[in-house]
Amino acid sequence: MNASMLSYILFSCLLLSVQAQNCSVREIIRYTNRLLEESSVSCPCRETAGNSCSCLPIAEPGHELACFVEGTEHMLKNNVSSKEVIERLNLTFQTQRDRNLCESLARGKQCQYKTKGNVKEFLNKILRTYQAINK
Repeated sequence: MNASMLSYILFSCLLLSVQAQNCSVREIIRYTNRLLEESSVSCPCRETAGNSCSCLPIAEPGHELACFVEGTEHMLKNNVSSKEVIERLNLTFQTQRDRNLCESLARGKQCQYKTKGNVKEFLNKILRTYQAINK
């Protein structure tokens, strides 16, 4: 292996760590895990009025941040417990979306999804998304 190859590999690693830093990966994973521990909501998501279960968008690839912003805003409006944690997540997602900090997640400003899920499914989607960046 020559020196230019080694410097390329080191540079690539540096870029990945910066990408992970800009994405606040560890912080988001920590908050999401906390919410999952507290969340007793595992009821099925049905989009009918009078249903206590929140239906949140499960994002298509490249639209995660827009959907995470939309989903956490919905959680805040529907007075979920852990309001401070959800507000912090919401603000982080908004900042990442508006400043294109997590390029792989923020290709679209609109939330695009094919399915909706309950709070637990939504939080698991956030967790899986940021764990993938962290690898």
